[in-house]
Amino acid sequence: MRKFISIILLSFYLVSTTELYQLLKIPVLIEHFIEHKEQNAEITLMSFLKMHYDHPVKDADYQTDQKLPFIAHSFPLALVFTISPNITFEVKKQIITDHHEKVYSYDEPFYDKGALHSIWQPPKYC
Repeated sequence: MRKFISIILLSFYLVSTTELYQLLKIPVLIEHFIEHKEQNAEITLMSFLKMHYDHPVKDADYQTDQKLPFIAHSFPLALVFTISPNITFEVKKQIITDHHEKVYSYDEPFYDKGALHSIWQPPKYC
């Protein structure tokens, strides 16, 4: 039973996130081939596929042609984000008045040049 459920869930995932959903359109392909077979009894499956996939033309049944598998591609994966109604956003405006704060560079007297290098020294007391 677990194997069956795993196969079903994997199938649902693959059909919904890849182009495998196009295989679900195979009945449309068969019906359209039967329609062409009724119009022209000499048409073969290979000539039908060549007519619709190799050199497609805009003819009277163009709308049906677009429903055939692997003719029109789409991006089946859709991501939906929802926001819980309990979340509120607050925007606070803060005005900073002190724009002239002194930033010291490495060559100023307040910079201890040996501070960073002393970290990499071996211990002095064993």
